[in-house]
Amino acid sequence: MNTGEDIQALRKIADMSRLIALVMLAMHLYQIGYEHFHAWGISDQFTDKILRGSLSRGLLSDFLRVKIIAMALLLASLIGHQGKKEQGVSPNWAALQLVLGLAGYFGGNLWLSSYPSGKTTFLLYAAASIVGMLLTIRGFARWSRVLWQRLGQTDIFNLENQTFPQQQELIQNEYSVNLPYTFNLLGKLKKGWINITNPFRGILVLGNPGSGKSYFIIRHVISQHIEKGFTMFIYDFKYDDLTQIAYHHWSKNKRKKGKPTQFYRIDFEDLQRTHRCNPLEPTAMSDITDAAESARTILLGLNRDWIKKQGEFFIESAINLLTAVIWYLRCYQDGLYCTLPHVIELMQQDYDRLFSLLRSQKEIEVLVNPFINAYLNNAMEQLEGQVASTKIALARLSSPSLYFVLSGNDFSLDINNPKDPKIVCMGNNPQKIQTYGAVLSLFVNRLVKQVNRKDMEKCSLIFDEFPTIYLNNIDSLVATARSNRVSTCLCVQDISQLRTDYGKDHADVIMNIVGNLISGQVSGDTARQLSERFGKIMQARMSISINSSDTSTSHSHQLESAIPPSTISSLSSGDFVGLIADDPHRPVQLKAFHGRISNDHGRIAREQDSYVQPQTIRNLDKTSVQRNFLQIKDD
Repeated sequence: MNTGEDIQALRKIADMSRLIALVMLAMHLYQIGYEHFHAWGISDQFTDKILRGSLSRGLLSDFLRVKIIAMALLLASLIGHQGKKEQGVSPNWAALQLVLGLAGYFGGNLWLSSYPSGKTTFLLYAAASIVGMLLTIRGFARWSRVLWQRLGQTDIFNLENQTFPQQQELIQNEYSVNLPYTFNLLGKLKKGWINITNPFRGILVLGNPGSGKSYFIIRHVISQHIEKGFTMFIYDFKYDDLTQIAYHHWSKNKRKKGKPTQFYRIDFEDLQRTHRCNPLEPTAMSDITDAAESARTILLGLNRDWIKKQGEFFIESAINLLTAVIWYLRCYQDGLYCTLPHVIELMQQDYDRLFSLLRSQKEIEVLVNPFINAYLNNAMEQLEGQVASTKIALARLSSPSLYFVLSGNDFSLDINNPKDPKIVCMGNNPQKIQTYGAVLSLFVNRLVKQVNRKDMEKCSLIFDEFPTIYLNNIDSLVATARSNRVSTCLCVQDISQLRTDYGKDHADVIMNIVGNLISGQVSGDTARQLSERFGKIMQARMSISINSSDTSTSHSHQLESAIPPSTISSLSSGDFVGLIADDPHRPVQLKAFHGRISNDHGRIAREQDSYVQPQTIRNLDKTSVQRNFLQIKDD
């Protein structure tokens, strides 16, 4: 019981023990140097009587034993000593004093046995014993004042407290993506695995430019899925970085058992090495709703600010008119001229010719009626507003190179068809995002419609810099494609970028519906959202109070963020945090991770050196491309 009486009694016992130890040392020295004390006239009958009594009982008969007993009593008195804690007291200096004190205290015996007895030998022995005992007392006193919790000197960022157990077991299946990494657990580096065992629940990769999304994450998703026999679509924003990776691994694995997978690429810049594909392939458009989705995708891709204004009169009018033109060409001569270049050229015709053609098709009569009525009633200002917005937007796509790529039919977009599996890479150009992005959005929209079906091959869709294209109903793709074995991997720099291009509501849905989340360095609202998603862990807390008479230490535990926003904002390139969605057949308890992905940089460098350029598909000159352009106008 920590009461005043008990503390006072403890102090008295400690003082008595210390006094007995000093008296025993004094009696020991008096016995050894008795003749010298007697010569100096210091001896006394009373002390002599005590000395004879101690000798008769054998207490002082052994030099070493009496010193050990005295030291034991001294140490017993010092154990209960609690000095006032100070930050400036060094434990090394206190330990040195203890060692020196014990060495002097017991080392004097060696001195006494090594040299002949005499006054000088005795004085040196006595000095060594007394100084040794004093140094021992001093060392213990300083040791008790050491503040072992060094304030502000270790783990000032609380990094060790924020560590938590992570998955160290490798879990593989026929669909998984497995990334080795290292993580910190209570100051020790450990090896673990990021096991994306269920990629069909969606993969969202976040990270600012340079955080390592492509180098540490996407390249492994591409290589491992190709090795496991996935069909694949890659939207390669900085063409042809990802395309080279895909082509290399396709070349290595194309001779594996099963139906060989074909490799295709769409490149609007290098027409000699690009394949041609018609995104408005008539056989893939079963009803007018397909035309409506294609029209919406094209116009919203060309005018990104329209995404937030869907439902307004002029925007919906433009979409209805383009839908009517697409469906008319789909029905005319069984879709002979149903290509995007033909749609663009037909839209440029004057009102008399255009409306006369469109009103001849009964299925689209309801769509073109408002335009025809405005034309017949001479409401030209309204009509121009409805039609001009469509014409002006589509005019940006009038290009011989675009017409050449979009008017061919080298492959179909059902890439996961078991009869004709494909890997398709489509390249964008950062300098021509507005133009190419709209066309690629149409490709993606039509492709997603065809791959998200039952009884098809497993498929992987990878979108680099996803906000640069417009994909309508991406949330429904992630939600429904899981049962059809379609994996969707979206790369986004920041959630604010997604909100800018898709709107806040749509961006929040994409952020929250994805099951597998991997993030490099991000900041702001994105870091805060991620920190909340990772949850909290129990962390130890310690507080130290130092006053003029005492030092008190308080320990506690409380729930704190496992990965705070500040930590996410300061991640280095290659460091990632995230959450993994497990598989129903193999539940995983440790889903969160925070560590550095381990890339074999030497192997990757050798792999990059072995990349080969794509073969030339056709020999083209500007005359052939221009001839195709004029032919479409004539059609």
